[in-house]
Amino acid sequence: MEKRAIILVVDDASANLTLCRGLLGDEYDVRLAKSGRAALAALTKLRPDVILLDIEMPDLSGFEVMEAINKNPELADVPVVFVTSHATEKLVVKAVEYGAFSYIVKPFLADTLRGKVHLALNAKSEWVASTGD
Repeated sequence: MEKRAIILVVDDASANLTLCRGLLGDEYDVRLAKSGRAALAALTKLRPDVILLDIEMPDLSGFEVMEAINKNPELADVPVVFVTSHATEKLVVKAVEYGAFSYIVKPFLADTLRGKVHLALNAKSEWVASTGD
């Protein structure tokens, strides 16, 4: 049996975690973290293939989590897709500056979520192949 890609979904809203697991769980190994701190704790043991990261969370923002991810060379090849309900140009530019692969605006369509995850996985595969890792 082929190993399923691991998708870490980080969001403080239980409904969003449940929705993402429901939309992606048939195809991927979906792991959930209900806060930025929980995500960082999970990342000490888990090497996801893609991270879906909410921007606005009460303990650590998605940008603070992204800063920690950027400081960890073991996570350098993990594409991060920011998920936000506020898609202002300023916020999108900030997400790109932090190294996000992409972003999704809430509420999102199921096909948008699946498509962004698929693109991120393909980009990771191409990056790993080009670096020989």
